[in-house]
Amino acid sequence: MACRMPELPAYAAAVLRALEDAGFEAWVVGGWVRDALLGSASHDVDVCTAAPWQESERALLAAGLAVHRTGTQHGTVTAVSEGKPVEVTTYRVDGAYSDARHPDSVRFVRDVREDLARRDFTINAMAYHPERGLLDMFGGTDDLATGLVRAVGEARERFDEDALRVLRAVRFAARYGFDVEERTHEALAEFAPRLALIAQERIGQELTGIFATGRMAWALERERAVMVEAIPELKPLVGFAQNSPYHAYDSYEHTVRVVRGMECVTAGCANAAMRWAALLHDVAKPATYSEDESGRGHFFGHPELSAKMASSIMRRMAVPGEIVREACALIRLHDRPVTEAGRSLRRTVLRCEELCPGRGEAVAFELLDLKRADDLGKASHCWSYCSELDGVSSALRRELAAHVPLSVRDLAVNGSDVIRERGLEPGPGVGVVLQGLLAAVVEDGVPNTRDALLELLRL
Repeated sequence: MACRMPELPAYAAAVLRALEDAGFEAWVVGGWVRDALLGSASHDVDVCTAAPWQESERALLAAGLAVHRTGTQHGTVTAVSEGKPVEVTTYRVDGAYSDARHPDSVRFVRDVREDLARRDFTINAMAYHPERGLLDMFGGTDDLATGLVRAVGEARERFDEDALRVLRAVRFAARYGFDVEERTHEALAEFAPRLALIAQERIGQELTGIFATGRMAWALERERAVMVEAIPELKPLVGFAQNSPYHAYDSYEHTVRVVRGMECVTAGCANAAMRWAALLHDVAKPATYSEDESGRGHFFGHPELSAKMASSIMRRMAVPGEIVREACALIRLHDRPVTEAGRSLRRTVLRCEELCPGRGEAVAFELLDLKRADDLGKASHCWSYCSELDGVSSALRRELAAHVPLSVRDLAVNGSDVIRERGLEPGPGVGVVLQGLLAAVVEDGVPNTRDALLELLRL
């Protein structure tokens, strides 16, 4: 790979200059170097230096830059240059990792090479200086060129130090469309169980990053040993035969195909709720399995239990509540029959609104996309349902254009009309009548017009 680097941003160059004018070597490290070599340099720039953090702070302040002590126990301060933060960290090596995540101690050193040697992957273990050029001790440029995520040094040692690196390797590979180098891949499988030692919210953050790449299906397929440790509820799906004429794959392979299908049917634009729903829509199938006399498998109640399990999984990973609510609504409804008939469409939109207030119409369309993806994960003779769902989508748009009411507030009449026409006193009875009118519109197709509803009230 050619090592032609873009010009370092002026705000970052000012930080380097301040440190080196004070007599301390400094380099740009980490993500900016990696992404610059890939032709997409980010705005986030990290600097490492031979200066102790106290000297870094002194030099930066002398150059007129604001400084914040953001991690002095690890030698880090943050300079603010031209309004942008730049982390400045003293060269260091790490001590033992007794919690499989954080070093028990750090030792500050004077050689940048020692600092680079402690980093996770070769593509993240390069340093750059506008005058001294690129420092690449571990072949990071070659791995960028060939599309590999490779551990620095001995892979087992890197993952033994910090178990989260197991999932980070998958995220980096997914983000860049890379593969994981074979020895690193083998170490991932060996150390994946240590993810149990990692805080669940950190696992959730890494999974969110994988979802955002659109390559979750690749991660599930290629790095299955890691993914089933990140989400242990996926383990029972592996090899679980569905014994159904609708399914040609075990539950895990079906899930992989549905996750891939979601990216396909949405052209890679699925939101987070849709992606989580695709991943977890059948997570309760093993727990709900039964067979009839012919040996055919059934999964009665699996949408409801899958939604409950999905809620537990996502909440422990600190997924935002609105994403949890929407994903669980999609999971709960993914097996619900939806046809082009007006009643079916109105019922579906109303149910989506009940589960996701204010989002009923959008969630109804998301549900159809989940159904399409689910169909693509089934036996090939089921795929024609995707075409049928195109007709359902068109019918849904027509129905919504007629302003389907999603609550009694959307009716063309209100409580005062009920009181006047029915001679009722204000109270719960008025609400009962309004709910009846809503049911008449949704179930029986009564037009949601003032004249039609008043006529109904007068019967």
